[in-house]
Amino acid sequence: MGRGDDEVVMMNMEVKPAWLQGLMGETFFGGCGVHENCRKNEKNIFCLLCCLSICPHCLPSHRSHPLLQVRRYVYHDVVRLGDLEKLIDCAYIQPYTINHAKVIFLNQRPQSRSCKGSANMCFTCDRILQDSFHFCSLSCKVDYMVYQGQDLSSILYRIDESDFAYSQFDGLRVDGSEIIDDDGQITQSSFLEDPLQYRSTSCSNDNMGSSGISHQPVVVNKKKKGFLPGLVLSLSNRRKGAPQRAPLS
Repeated sequence: MGRGDDEVVMMNMEVKPAWLQGLMGETFFGGCGVHENCRKNEKNIFCLLCCLSICPHCLPSHRSHPLLQVRRYVYHDVVRLGDLEKLIDCAYIQPYTINHAKVIFLNQRPQSRSCKGSANMCFTCDRILQDSFHFCSLSCKVDYMVYQGQDLSSILYRIDESDFAYSQFDGLRVDGSEIIDDDGQITQSSFLEDPLQYRSTSCSNDNMGSSGISHQPVVVNKKKKGFLPGLVLSLSNRRKGAPQRAPLS
């Protein structure tokens, strides 16, 4: 086998399938250009056949296509581990537990600071991880394998369209952003984010992962009528007294 043949084999091993490239490169949760005049037009669904992000209003046009729901946590895109591991081997990618479901970040996230010492870090971006994991996101694992010249086909699975059928979005209403999770809790746009509620460590705020709920989203209880009912003052209860005029000089 000549040098040219070796290069072809290397390119075949390192090439990313279109759906994987699209999933890691697409922009989600922006407004849909096709349905820009419609409410609730955030693009939070990925079509594995067309390799693009779509909004709930686009679903009828992709009825026969395999579809993957993308969620958002702390302003970053995540996919449920149960869905993603049907497409690709997610071994050694650290999951995070959110709303009683394990999720995987699609791409690496910016870091404000890194931990110095012998902590376990992501092979690609040096983010602090639990000891049993090597990557903090899907893209970190894929990019590392490509950089090492490893065969991506060894971790890719054949897409079973029945696992990503249109029927899974029957509960996703386009007339409202409320989605009822498996535990019956209602969140906005899949996850309601409040970065100020997360715990942090001296090294990184991502130290904890699947072993415990490190990052808890804030869940709105719609049965409550006010955020601070004990501190709300009613202006309607105030009575106005009779106006008094200043004495004439």
